[in-house]
Amino acid sequence: MSNARKIIIDTDPGQDDAAAIMLAFGSPEEIDLLGITTVAGNVPLSLTARNARIICELCNRTDVKVFAGAERPVARPLVTAEHVHGKTGLDGPALAEPTMPLQEQGAVDFIIETLLAEKEGTVTLCTLGPLTNIALALTKAPEIAPRVRELVMMGGGFFEGGNITPAAEFNVYVDPEAAEIVFRSGIPIVMMPLDVTHRVLTHKARVQKIREIGSPAAIAMAEMLEFFERFDIEKYGTDGGPLHDPTVIAYLLRPELFTGRDCNVEIETTSALTAGMTVVDWWQVTGRKHNAKVMRHIDDEGFFDLLTERLARI
Repeated sequence: MSNARKIIIDTDPGQDDAAAIMLAFGSPEEIDLLGITTVAGNVPLSLTARNARIICELCNRTDVKVFAGAERPVARPLVTAEHVHGKTGLDGPALAEPTMPLQEQGAVDFIIETLLAEKEGTVTLCTLGPLTNIALALTKAPEIAPRVRELVMMGGGFFEGGNITPAAEFNVYVDPEAAEIVFRSGIPIVMMPLDVTHRVLTHKARVQKIREIGSPAAIAMAEMLEFFERFDIEKYGTDGGPLHDPTVIAYLLRPELFTGRDCNVEIETTSALTAGMTVVDWWQVTGRKHNAKVMRHIDDEGFFDLLTERLARI
């Protein structure tokens, strides 16, 4: 796997997180997954650490180590999303409790240690949840920032607005102080906002193609998506719901599926009304320095073709 891209997935699984992790597992020639770090977000940390290991076992990837990270945001109480993901975070299929161990080392120390050990500019951070672990690592060891090749994140929104408040997307809303630290770190950031993820809808025909793969992992994923999409179908009135997190891994595999532009992004941390808002200078009106490549469009058919093909490899 010498030519594969080295990544760490930082996640709060979440059915859509599970799809992202499976997409990475189905792409071993292109993705070298160094480890999975978990954070409190969609559900509390005890469940995100559990869920990551369930996904590893479901895909026969117990060689991938899972590290538990922050159990609360940097500066505010934890907000979770059981109303979307169910009480376990992976509601839908019947899933066995994991037997593989959780690593004793914490996620923050693993991130720091890995970035210092690997060659500078070779490790990509893939963040699928709140940015708490990354912010804590940067605060503890700021020397890691220039060693990161890229941070590709699912989070934020601009023209599409928010999904947890009118202004804020969930991952950023949960820990805006962490997001502010990351966006000011100088790390090259690629942002997958709701403007992209709301274009990749789990239409019934797309979920059926995943189910027809017939493997335990694919059937479980189809059942997860059928549970997960119920909330967004009611909310948005669409055939299927947005499949947010796999866009991060898809970007690493097929960047040509996406279009966007370099922008300045600032994080609102003080307003009670717009806390967690990603203030994206899409039209370049502020003169502030670019700090993120913000995606706006995606080839949704190409995305689902890729996801289905890679799930079939597991």
